[in-house]
This record gives sequence, C-alpha cells and structure tokens, in this order.
Amino acid sequence: MARLALFVWFSLALEAQVTNSLLNNEIKGINKTEQMPKNTNASIIHALNDLNEISDFKTTAAPVLSNNKTMTETQTLQERDKKPEDKAHQSERAGTRLRELACPPLGLESLRVRDSQLSASPSQRTGLGPQRGRLNIQSGLDDGDEYDGAWCASVKDRNQWLQVDALRPTLFTGVILQGRNSIWSWDWVESYKVQISNDSETWTTCMNGTVEAVFKGNNDLETPVLGRLPVPMVGQFLRINPQSWFINGSVCLRAEVLGCPLPDPDHLEPVTTDHLDFRHHNYNEMRKLMKEVHDQCPDITRIYTIGKSDAGLKLYVMEISDNPGKHELGEPEFRYVAGMHGNEVLGRELVLNLMQYICREYKKNNERIVRLVKLTRIHLLPSMNPDGYERAYEKGSELSGWAEGRYSDGIDMNHNFPDLNNIMWDEKEMAVDKSKVSNHYIPLPEYYTFENATIAPETRAVISWMQVIPFVLSANLHGGELVVTYPYDCTRNWVPQADTPPPDEGFFRWLAMVYASSNRVMANPDRRLCHYEDFQTQHNNIINGADWHTLPGSMNDFSYLHTNCFEVTVELSCDKFPHASELPVEWENNKESLLLYMEQVHRGIKGLVRDKETKAGISDAIIKVKDLDHDVRTAADGDFWRLLNPGEYAVTAWAEGYFPSTRKCQVGPEPRPSLCGFVLTKTPQQRALDARTKGKKSAKDLQVRLRDEQVRKLRVSTKRLNQRRMRQQKKSQPTRAQRKR
Repeated sequence: MARLALFVWFSLALEAQVTNSLLNNEIKGINKTEQMPKNTNASIIHALNDLNEISDFKTTAAPVLSNNKTMTETQTLQERDKKPEDKAHQSERAGTRLRELACPPLGLESLRVRDSQLSASPSQRTGLGPQRGRLNIQSGLDDGDEYDGAWCASVKDRNQWLQVDALRPTLFTGVILQGRNSIWSWDWVESYKVQISNDSETWTTCMNGTVEAVFKGNNDLETPVLGRLPVPMVGQFLRINPQSWFINGSVCLRAEVLGCPLPDPDHLEPVTTDHLDFRHHNYNEMRKLMKEVHDQCPDITRIYTIGKSDAGLKLYVMEISDNPGKHELGEPEFRYVAGMHGNEVLGRELVLNLMQYICREYKKNNERIVRLVKLTRIHLLPSMNPDGYERAYEKGSELSGWAEGRYSDGIDMNHNFPDLNNIMWDEKEMAVDKSKVSNHYIPLPEYYTFENATIAPETRAVISWMQVIPFVLSANLHGGELVVTYPYDCTRNWVPQADTPPPDEGFFRWLAMVYASSNRVMANPDRRLCHYEDFQTQHNNIINGADWHTLPGSMNDFSYLHTNCFEVTVELSCDKFPHASELPVEWENNKESLLLYMEQVHRGIKGLVRDKETKAGISDAIIKVKDLDHDVRTAADGDFWRLLNPGEYAVTAWAEGYFPSTRKCQVGPEPRPSLCGFVLTKTPQQRALDARTKGKKSAKDLQVRLRDEQVRKLRVSTKRLNQRRMRQQKKSQPTRAQRKR
C-alpha cells in the first residue's frame, strides 16, 4: 500500500505539472500547445507504468507521455462529445483542478525552510547572504546592515548560484523569482537556469527538449515571476543559476521553490484534528461557507451586512450568540476584523475557520465553547477589504507580491480613520483645567463628515457599525509580521517612532501578551525574524504601535477614543498570503490564541447604572476609574463593561442631571467580571426641568450631542456617496440590447 500511495501521489503531482506546462508555460521557446518531450525522465514514466500494472488506478498523465497526439489534437477529439454546459465550465474546472494538484511552495517565504537549508556562491556581505534570498523578504530603510532585501552574489558572472536543500527527495516543479527589496538599489535577475542534485555535488540542469532551459526572470524589483519546469525533476537540492541581470545592477534575487516532498512514513507531518474547510475562499466561496455555517447552527448564528465596498461587494458579518440579533443586558459584545489589507489573507481564513469551529463544537456540547457563546455576543467580519482580496486571490498566494490588493481604491484603510489622538492632545495643551478635556467619546472632526473627504466606503461602514453595537473588545487581524501591537499607534508631535502608551497601557499589554504567549509560532524562542526587526528578544512579541512606527488614524486608536472598545492589532504571520497547504498548521498555531483572547472580554467590571426612582437604565452615563484618565459610557439600556486588571478600584458613575456616585470595586484574577452597579439620584435642577417638560426625555450631555451630530452628518454624506456610486455603476453596465449584441 505504501508503494501504491507513493505512485498515486507521483502521478497526481506529475499530471498537474504536465498540464500546467502545456497550457501555460513560462519557459522561453516552449509553445503552449507543444506536446511533452519524448525523453521525459525515464524513472517517472516507469513509475507510472508500474502503477498501472499493480492497481486499477489509471493515470491521465501516462497517456500524455506515451501518446503521439499533441495536446491540441487530444482536446479536439474530446470536444466532440462535450455537452454545451460542460464546455461553458471547462475553464473554471480546469483552473480549480490545477490549483488543487499543483505542488506547494517549500516555504522560503513562510520560513518553513530554515536558514541552514540555504547556501550560495560567495555573497557581497552577510546582510546579502543566502538567508536573505526569500520571496517578499523586506529590508530596512538603510542598505548596508545585516538585514538587507535579497541574496546578492559578490561576482557578476554566470557561475553564481543560490541553493535550497529540501532535506529529502522532492519533486521540483517550479521557481518564483523576485528582485531586491530596496529603495536605493535596482537589482534583479532577468534570466536563469535551474539545476537539481541528490548529493549537492553532481548536478543536472533542467532541460527544454535537447537544450538547457533558460527561464524568464524579472524586469522590476517587486513583481514575482513564475518559471515552471518543462518536466518535473526529483532531487534533494535545487540551484538557481542566474544567466543575465539588470545591466546597471548586481546579481540579486529573492525566491520561492515549488515542490512536493516525497512521502516519508517515518516523518509524518502533524495535521490538525479539526476537519475544517482549509482553503482560500474568494468572495462567492466565502458567502457560501458563511451560509453553510448558519444552516448548520441557525439557533446561534446570524449573517448581516454593514455596507458595501468600493466595487459594490457586501461586507458580511457573522454573529454568534445564544440569542442572535439582540443585545442582551449585561452581555459584552466582541468583534474580530480581518482583511483590512486585502492581500493579508490569513486572518480572513482564520475567522472563517473560527465560525466553523464554534458551530461544530457548540453542537458537540464543548463546555468551553458553549460558555463562550452563552455569555458573549460575537461578531466576525472576515473581509473588510473584499475588493483588494479579489485582486490578490486572482494572482495567487505566491504571485500577488507584497502590496497587490492592499488598498481600497488607492486608500490604505490602516490609517483612514479620524486622527482623534492629536485632537485630544492639542485640546489638553491649550486647556487651563486639563481634567475637563474629554478622554473618550471624542466626536469626529468636521472635515471627516464632508462628501469629498478621502474616506474609503469600507471605513465609513465600519465607523457606522461601531455606533450601532457597544463593542467592548476587538482585534484587527493583519499579516506580514509576527507581533501584537496595542495603542497608541500615533506618536505625539509627529515624531516617526516613540513609545506612546495610553492610560490603560497595563491592560493593553495584558491583552497583547495573552495572544502572543499562546500563539505557537510567537511563543517559539527559536523562531527566525520575519524581515529585519527583532520583536521577540527586544519586545517579547508585543509592542506599543507608535514605538514600532507612527500611524495616525488607526482603527485601534479610533476604537479607544471614539467608543468604549479596546482593540489590538495582531500580525499573524511573516507570509501575507500563505499557500493553502499552510492553513491547517496556521489554524493550530492560532486556535488557542483566538479563543483565549475572546475570553478576555469578561475581565474587569460590569454593571447597570439605574435611576433611583424609575429603576430604568441610564444611557450614556460616564464610568470613571480613579487614576485612569480614560472613561467609558453606558449602553442604551444602562449596562456597561470596564476592562481592568486585577485589583481594587474607586469607580464613579455620573450622568447629566444626576449626582455622581462612587464605590469600591474589586477585580479578581479569574476571567470573570466583578459586578459593580450604580443607582443615581437626580439633582433638584433636573427634577424641576422634568416637571416643566412633563417627563419628556432628558437632554444628553454636550459631548454626546456633538458626537451624535457628527456621526449623523457622516451617515448623510455616506448615503449620498453610495447613491452616486450606484448610479455610476448602473451607467457602466451594458443594457439588455447591448448584451444581446
């Protein structure tokens, strides 16, 4: 059976690459419809023939190798018997099959390939050594340090090479090449050869028929270019041998290698026991998966939308709760937001996996999951930037580069929210009594409400979402690094980098550490740096956002200063767009972190602020904690949540027209909130006002009125922009008569 499994695997991998090379070959001089060379690797042909002899399994690759018909002739014969509906979906099915069968990357970009597996001919210096020859690796601002943006040979001739040791026999199928990441230097390889070896001493050059194959390389710094081997080759070592390079540059490259390691029964890789849908989901597939989860768990899930993208794609949210669709008194609201940058896709897939996992485990009566669902209202937004994701998805995990799909119509939503930090800091500098300057619920600036403000429709949708639901805790899932950042993200006085902690720094550090310490990769003391910054030894995998780099207008800071919500950013992986084969491992790396972080929403204190006479909840009451210069407000029904570390706190509740009330509240070490409610008494002035207005609803305090008015203006301008966008889209769509023509 082991022999049979090996042959089956061999045939599937070869079938994918044979079909790939015939349909979409990137090698110089190979025609797309040219038949497979007759001198194909004999061992592979024998393996396929043996497979047909020992089992009923018949390969589709073997006839292509032995048949004298060209691929074009074979396809013509097959076309005669196809039904019209088969022909209509032929391209889609072929593309899907190729993606399913193609060999994955070895892991230069994802760091699965260790530095010790990379070697090269002499390098210019240590910072340009073979360990830097990884696809999409990023350099610092300055060239010349030990963390530069490529491998660069010390000599400019055709004898240079970068070598990858796959550690075991591997079916190599392709190479992806990229230029040097640098803002100062222009270096890339324009063509190259590929060599394979089993012992790193005797090398076989990849052939194109009877001549050595020369692969097309790059013509810029950042665009990844795929070169498929005309015939897959088996070996343990692969060398990239540059043949030509940018005339004014050096021999420099970043690379990824595609290959299928041969099965090794003695070294089986661990797989997850969670049977989830581990693949990349485009927009339609994402919608389908969310509906399937809802159909499986209709009693605890609800799907809703918060708006549309620039291209008109809906922003879908999955709500998970024991009473979906309602805010339950005393139950905190939690959210995960993924895909703000469309090309940072791991968060999207993790959120989709999380939906499936919670649904399935709830039905199994998993005690932890049942408790989480019954005590928390969870909101999962898997794709904040679906337009960007679709662009990155179209190119694929290894070919989308570092920035394809990052933006929404040219806007980086990572700093597209209002900069409330500097508004607050400026007011404090000018104020005589700084204690009277608001430290929360800061209104939107006037310019942000204009129709011509440079605000992405997705940003507008999320801001509006924040007004409707009283979120308590959130995380913004990104990719490209391994670190958790917490507010503030923006520095004072516009300095590029400086530690700028918020009043709740202690609890934010706790939140960040909860995720980082339970993440399998971040917690690994032996892990390699992603690019050039050592977050592990210097920061223990957590960092104040502004101490990394200043970021005015971040969602983290906006959530903290405009709403009650505490939010951190999680950089999930070095690879922004991991290959689908990496997703099961990434789920295991992050599963406990995702669950444990959600449970932190139950730390601190919670309670209800009520009117002494009517017993009704008081909305927008201020909850102030002594010695913490950041307040929160009660929700519409008078309930509140204040995240706090263990300890004793003096807490004051106050609302417009009421006397303040102060009490001691004790917070324990368990992830269970302490109850800390308040009953407020109206002032005589408010009683008199109520008598004159005959019990009409009391006016809100000035801060809340200003905030609500600015939000109303933003919604009005957003509605007008959406209507204008819909009219433009309708005009651009062809009429029925045009479609018939």
